[in-house]
Amino acid sequence: MDTQRSGSRRKVDGDSAGGISRRAALAGAAGVMASTSGCVREFRSTVNRDDLEPLSLTITTLPADGDRESILLAREIAATLEAVGIDVSIEMRSQEEFRRAVVINHDFDVYVGPHPGGLDPDFLYETLHSLYADEPGWQNPFGFTNLLVDDLLEAQRDADGEQRRDAVEATLEALAIEQPFVPICTPLEHRLVRDDRFDGWADGHLATRTGYLGLEPQTDDSADQLRAVHMDARPSQNLNPLNVEYRDRGTVIELLYDSLAADLVATDGDHSLEPWLADDWEWLDESTLRVSLRPDCTFHDGEALTADDVAFTYRFLEDTALGGSAAPAPAPRYRGRVAAVDDIDVQDETTLELTVGTGQDVGEQALTVPILPEHHWSERAAAATIPGVRIAQGTTDAVVTDNLPPVGSGPFQYHDHTEREHVTLERFDDHFTLRADVALPEPTVDELRVGIDPRSTSAMQLIEADSADVTSSPLESYVIDDVDETDAVGLLESPSWAFYHLGFNARSAPFGNPRFRQVVAQLIDKAWLVEDVFHGYARPIATPVADEWVPDALEWDGADPAMPFLGSNGEVDVDAARTAFEEAGFRYDADGNLRVRQ
Repeated sequence: MDTQRSGSRRKVDGDSAGGISRRAALAGAAGVMASTSGCVREFRSTVNRDDLEPLSLTITTLPADGDRESILLAREIAATLEAVGIDVSIEMRSQEEFRRAVVINHDFDVYVGPHPGGLDPDFLYETLHSLYADEPGWQNPFGFTNLLVDDLLEAQRDADGEQRRDAVEATLEALAIEQPFVPICTPLEHRLVRDDRFDGWADGHLATRTGYLGLEPQTDDSADQLRAVHMDARPSQNLNPLNVEYRDRGTVIELLYDSLAADLVATDGDHSLEPWLADDWEWLDESTLRVSLRPDCTFHDGEALTADDVAFTYRFLEDTALGGSAAPAPAPRYRGRVAAVDDIDVQDETTLELTVGTGQDVGEQALTVPILPEHHWSERAAAATIPGVRIAQGTTDAVVTDNLPPVGSGPFQYHDHTEREHVTLERFDDHFTLRADVALPEPTVDELRVGIDPRSTSAMQLIEADSADVTSSPLESYVIDDVDETDAVGLLESPSWAFYHLGFNARSAPFGNPRFRQVVAQLIDKAWLVEDVFHGYARPIATPVADEWVPDALEWDGADPAMPFLGSNGEVDVDAARTAFEEAGFRYDADGNLRVRQ
């Protein structure tokens, strides 16, 4: 763990409050901005001070070798907060430690980092619903609780078509007011590829399984091995699909494990939910979904994959203890998706019926969880024990196992690995995509070797030297302008549904106060950060969903329409910010420190 004091590197402007252009935020959300004179501020700072303390907070984030953009964002945000009277320190943690602190132990004040997001806005249900406020995982790491928001999140799950679109819009507008977290930007993803070795890079998004399927080898030896270089060592250390410390999007997991349905995403962002392990599905009525599996599918160890394994997977993700503990022990991933399924009735080896408690749109999203072999995972329902380590009650072996070697049913199977060096997969020749009657992208190489290299610059050198075929991780933004494209080497740009954000731990004061969060949101110049931190290779956002779901009222039009920045060109207007905090009910002392009840 590395802790440092923030540095106020940016210039701040305390004399230009009158020059700030302020637009009305949604539903009066920015009503904290009424003008207040200096003498009124001084008067207010002298009353009700006995139970107030200067605010001191820590920003938890990733180091430069874990995520360069995160630490740069954290430093800029820290400098701004210090300028307006908040004492700030920055705590940098490794990828695993960061996620353990934030999503497992909830041990943070605020944090800065990427969120995996989702193509469908229903990811917000598990991200923010109060049901999940005390659970570990990406489900509600903020501890955010708001019954009205809960109702909106549930309403968008229950609706379909245009009614759902309206419900999503209402949800997003409420979140723009509440600011449970501050969405900052969505990066543009860039990857370097060897066009002379493979064709078809643009057909599938390289953050998904389909980016590595259907490629056309261009040389005699291309079909032998697809060589990826990854800037994150975690896939070489842990291949547990349920583990949140080691999983973000889980691209390698998608290649190892099949799901009933797959969101087939193109490089331009177009996507559609299509049958994958399921041969087809149909709605028998408003709440009953019949799923037919492809026949004669097996796991990598040769055991048959049947409807019983599918039913087991949904039960197991709901309670990894399988009823063996005093309270359910849900998996720390896929919670929102499996919560859509109320019951499963196995009809025969390849047919099952799901009773769905949501609308059909969200119900079909439930088909995207990885299917686990019951004969491997049922034995992992026991309470976890790690010598010398205190394990939280309800933690099962399923959550803590590294799952090496993994046994799935996906288009690739595990071959070998060396921690922090590589994980190598080989084609699963019995996979259904290789059947003549199946029109889905298939594995076209004998082997996929994912080598580990920590930096974009050295990963680029591997591509340029023909020692690798693709950077499976997106390149860091600062190197993109240095890429020299040739006939052999191309730069592939694709949209992202992950987003960078500032997260609040609403379990403690003042972060549970929406007025505090609103003011902090207005201290972040998202457009300036996109240029300064991401070198322009990102889009500032007011809401964290895919473009197709963003309502007109929250579209970015040069500024945040809900929480406009209190300043200009990256320079915060200190007077305006302090006025905003005071109008939100907070106080300053004579030394200019923001004071709060703690």
